[in-house]
Amino acid sequence: MTGEARRKVELLQGTLDLIVLRALETMGEQHAYALAARLEQVAKAPLRLNQGTLYPALVRLERKGWIRGSWQRTENNREAKFYAITRPGVRALHREAERWRLLAGLVDRLLVGER
Repeated sequence: MTGEARRKVELLQGTLDLIVLRALETMGEQHAYALAARLEQVAKAPLRLNQGTLYPALVRLERKGWIRGSWQRTENNREAKFYAITRPGVRALHREAERWRLLAGLVDRLLVGER
């Protein structure tokens, strides 16, 4: 990996919501710390999700009704809010994923022309 590629990945506005929805769909109910740890683990680039990044996304998604949170005990017997995707969240995920694919395809086509 080049020095440039090692830089911290900054997510475009709105992409974190999509990533969180997808993670909750595939992983099931998670608390924020476990969710952040898992996303950092599977990322191919250095991705750091701190509280200032992840929690606003969780609040935003919960307000939209796309996820729901409930207080439970973690495996370490700590109280934490666990989040799960809702049916409207699944529909939103599929809709937003399709929009992302279209946008990514457009950007890719435009960048290929730069070479």
